[in-house]
Amino acid sequence: MIYLAEHFVRAPDWHWYILFYFFFAGLSGGAYVLATLLRFSGDLRDVPASRIGYYVALPTLIACPILLTADLGASWSRFWHMMVSVTPGEAGLIFHYWSPMSTGAWALFVFGVFVFVSAAEAWLSKRRGAPFLPAALGRLIAVVGSLLGLFIASYTGVLLSVSNQPVWSDTWTLGGLFLASGLSGAAALITLLVRYRPEAGVSLARLRVADGYFSILELALLIAFFITVALAGGAGRILPWIPLWIVAVAGMVASLLGFRRPARVTATGETVAAPVAMEATIVSVVVLVAVLALRAAVIFSAQ
Repeated sequence: MIYLAEHFVRAPDWHWYILFYFFFAGLSGGAYVLATLLRFSGDLRDVPASRIGYYVALPTLIACPILLTADLGASWSRFWHMMVSVTPGEAGLIFHYWSPMSTGAWALFVFGVFVFVSAAEAWLSKRRGAPFLPAALGRLIAVVGSLLGLFIASYTGVLLSVSNQPVWSDTWTLGGLFLASGLSGAAALITLLVRYRPEAGVSLARLRVADGYFSILELALLIAFFITVALAGGAGRILPWIPLWIVAVAGMVASLLGFRRPARVTATGETVAAPVAMEATIVSVVVLVAVLALRAAVIFSAQ
């Protein structure tokens, strides 16, 4: 039996800005989480790749409030005004826990603090040749930042789910789907950068295998997404975007190659099999395109 969902709001008419906001938010949160996992792997050879993850998280996060305010069609101060009231007599911080926009703005800001501290600590530690912060404090920052990173990577999907738009509100999968996709995309992006950093090459195989696991979860959630949306009567909205769905699935399948041929490295981190390393580069590009295609298909199918 198919239960048709009722929707009573008009389409938000979002533009490409919001697409890249969702894209970079997933990459930033995912990169921070992966950097922390590499840092806690117990293998000191993973530290260079971990630093790359923290570096990646910073610029991708900085892009988020810029893209978000651009999509709102407002001045750059609009994002700040979502957190601080400048109304005479009512000046002060604004936090509405019941508002997804307010919660998201504050999460971006707080996560940004952790990302900046971790990226700066990674850079300073490399220059000193020793940890810049006390070990316990560094671990605490990384753990709390990773929890925020998981929230940021999944938040955009949850934000869509709590709307009353067709497709978005017809499924419970978007939070998990965007999280798995963000982690997969982050693994692919770090893999691209690790590919050209010999000291970090030892982590290449681990990143590819992790990407494969994330893609398995992503594929399972995508199947659940199709089923739940179809049961709600929304299949007609997602079918016109088949080319984007095909690209998204192709990226998930391509990332599974990491299980078949993980890159082999020497003790110094240099890759032994150059064709395999090149394959990792190509697959990473395909995965990143697929992550963007998935978000485009989800966002624009409801408009």
